[in-house]
Amino acid sequence: MREKITADLKTAMKAGDRARVDALRLINAGLKDKDIEARGAGKTLSEDDVLALLQKMIKSRQESLDIYEKNNRPELADKERFEIAVISSYLPSQMSEAEVADAIRATVAELGATSIKDMGKVVAALKAKYAGRMDFGNASAVVKAALTG
Repeated sequence: MREKITADLKTAMKAGDRARVDALRLINAGLKDKDIEARGAGKTLSEDDVLALLQKMIKSRQESLDIYEKNNRPELADKERFEIAVISSYLPSQMSEAEVADAIRATVAELGATSIKDMGKVVAALKAKYAGRMDFGNASAVVKAALTG
């Protein structure tokens, strides 16, 4: 993924696409920060860590986008929308609501989860299987509903 981001950055620089260059540099800066943090802990950055970072970057931009739209700042909102699109292009395709519900049902059955006490185990299993493809904020609510009946 890093090689693709670097190659895309070079292409955008050659094309003079300033907005795309800025967005890709933000991604690279985030990756470098995470690399430094991981090295300090004696670890290396995994693909799941990179996906989590990209999702966090999108969430942050989505929050900024909402603020800009509420305060009537369309030029800043457009910039955030563009950055979200660029970052999203490096994430695997997101699961549909039906796919999420099916995955949750299968995981609950697989783990034999029966009560809300098992929610942590179910969410952890989902994160291990579907990192980068599932919005776990929404999935948690669906898991809770499935476990409470």
